[in-house]
Amino acid sequence: MTAKSPSPAKPTAAELDLLQVLWRLGPADAKTVHEALVAERPDATYATVLRQLQVMHGKGLLTRDESQRPQRYAAALPQDKLQQSLVKDFIARAFAGSGKALVLAALKSHVSAKEKAEIRQLLGKPGDEA
Repeated sequence: MTAKSPSPAKPTAAELDLLQVLWRLGPADAKTVHEALVAERPDATYATVLRQLQVMHGKGLLTRDESQRPQRYAAALPQDKLQQSLVKDFIARAFAGSGKALVLAALKSHVSAKEKAEIRQLLGKPGDEA
């Protein structure tokens, strides 16, 4: 029997902001992450960003390359993998495990007419079943 590797902790909203920056930049040092984040959140301080990166590394959300100075951080999981994990957890908790209920809720209030047309087109393509 093979041991299943533990999944990383669920990121907070602030941690997701930093993950978005790292997915966009790729591996980066704290200064580079801070500079990118300040464009979106002008109140973010370098010390806070550095501490948050360290905490995220401890939680398994980030990897850290200590062979370089300054140390470089990277997301432990690709964006799509973490999103799939978060959606699966959200569906289980908020929609009693029903993906259909999630999709219907999203379609009712969070999808534009243009996006609905794109979804219809995607659903009409044969062989694209998940």
